[in-house]
Amino acid sequence: MGTRGLALLMAVLAPLIAGCDAVVPVAAERPESALSFPRPSRPVVRVVANEFSNEDDRDERGEAKVVMDLADIRPGMTVADIGAGEGYYTVRLAERVGPEGRVLAQDISREALERLGRRVERERLENISIKLGQPDDPQLPPDSFDRIFMVHMYHEVSEPYAFLWRLWPALATGGQIIVVESERPVGEHGLPHGLLFCEFEAVGYVLAEYIERPDIQGYYARFERGKARTAPEAIKVCSAD
Repeated sequence: MGTRGLALLMAVLAPLIAGCDAVVPVAAERPESALSFPRPSRPVVRVVANEFSNEDDRDERGEAKVVMDLADIRPGMTVADIGAGEGYYTVRLAERVGPEGRVLAQDISREALERLGRRVERERLENISIKLGQPDDPQLPPDSFDRIFMVHMYHEVSEPYAFLWRLWPALATGGQIIVVESERPVGEHGLPHGLLFCEFEAVGYVLAEYIERPDIQGYYARFERGKARTAPEAIKVCSAD
C-alpha cells in the first residue's frame, strides 16, 4: 500500500480507534421536534459503543452498588435506566428493586436494545421493560419514576434542553434524576460538572447532591424538579467555555 493509500486508511479508521471519544459538532440538521428549544453551544460525542467498560472491572470497584446506595434504591421502586446499552445498570437495578419494583431500560440504539432483550430473557428478569427513545425525547411515561439514571451517557445527548424538558413529567412525586459523569473536557467522554449543573438548572431542575467519586470514575450528581419547568423560549444556553 502506498503512502497515499495508508493515509486514507488511517483517516477512515481514526474515529473507530478513538471509540466513543469521536467528537462531532452540533448538528446543522436538528430533529423538527427540537426546533422550539435552543441549540446547545457544546459539541457532543458520537455514540460508537454502548458499553462503557468491562462489567467485571466495574463490579470489582463496586460501582453499581456505590451509585445505587447513594441514590437510595430500595425494593419496590420504579426506576428508568437511560442509555441502558448492554444493561450493566439495568440488571443490577432489577435485582435491587426486587419483584415488586420495575426497571425501564431505554436507549436510542435498536441494536443495543435487541441485545439487552436477549440478556433479559436469558437471565429471566421479569421486572424489566425495554423502550426505544429519541435523541431529543426519552419517551418515558409521565408520573412514573422514583429515580431516573443517566450513567456516563449525558455527554452524548445532542439536544440536552429538549431532552431534559421532556424528561421532567416522567418523575413521580419526589422523584430524582441520578447522573454519573467524568470530570473531563467536552469531547473527551465526559462533561465538566459546572456545565452539567448549568444545563439542568436552565430547564428548572435543582441540584440536590454532588459528590466526587474516583471509584465510579467520575462524579455523582442528584437533581430534583424545581418549582417550575422553564418555558422552551426562556431557556438560556450554557457556555462550554
